[in-house]
Amino acid sequence: MRLGPTGIWSIELRTAGPDEIVDAAAELDELGWGALWIPGLGGGDVLGDSERLLRATRTAKVAVGVASIWRHRPDEMAAGHARLQSAYGRRHLLGLGVSDPAAAQSAGQPYRPLADMSAYLDRLEQAPAPVPAGERVMAALGPRMTELAAQRTAGIHPFMVTPEYSAAARERLGDGPLIAPYQAVVLEEDPGKARSAAREFLGVFLGMDHYARNLRRQGFTEDDLARGGSDRLIDSVVAWGDVEAIGRRIRAHHQAGADHVCLHVVGAGPAMPLPQWRELAPLTS
Repeated sequence: MRLGPTGIWSIELRTAGPDEIVDAAAELDELGWGALWIPGLGGGDVLGDSERLLRATRTAKVAVGVASIWRHRPDEMAAGHARLQSAYGRRHLLGLGVSDPAAAQSAGQPYRPLADMSAYLDRLEQAPAPVPAGERVMAALGPRMTELAAQRTAGIHPFMVTPEYSAAARERLGDGPLIAPYQAVVLEEDPGKARSAAREFLGVFLGMDHYARNLRRQGFTEDDLARGGSDRLIDSVVAWGDVEAIGRRIRAHHQAGADHVCLHVVGAGPAMPLPQWRELAPLTS
């Protein structure tokens, strides 16, 4: 599935009012964004929310980034995905993640990430309407999960990573598998304000073990992870500044081997960040 060079990743496209979501999705489609990504959040009707976006758009792909395997039954996901593909021209991409031990525990299961994800993929393939490998991606971060993604899905959708991570992933995976990193962006040229907005959003994730481990693999230290993230860490995983600065980060990911970069506008307040999406529209190609 071709996603185009850039997409929009948005919490608001799941949580705002239905009419506002429809209008925003239609405009994003007209602006030329290749894909609209929505998070899994705490579960809920993520396929219904995908359908709202598919119905509102003509060409943009709609991707789930990502659904926790602990919160959605594979048979239901397979059936719903198949229905969306049939109704909307095969524009839906199903993103999956193993979350963390707490999510497994809440589902009453032990946490064995590789085995759990493999079993879930098995059940997607064994469903009456199987989900093809090319229509699913994984939120892989570590090397073994990344290799599993390359073997059994279209590729990876990693969170909070640098262009250097994209380069290492491409070297590990070779040509073919999709690399579609999430990229937080702050349209703010003042360094203090930009970093403050980035920390306000990302700080909570730095305390989560699986994300912290991946940041250490990328070369960050315990000092970088402390107090909401060092300037070095924030500047490496968040693109901030004007549109030209954001464009440089996108190009860095592409030059490192990424196929598609999805931009999440942070620091813009609780409203739908349509002004920022419009400002970033020159980056769609």
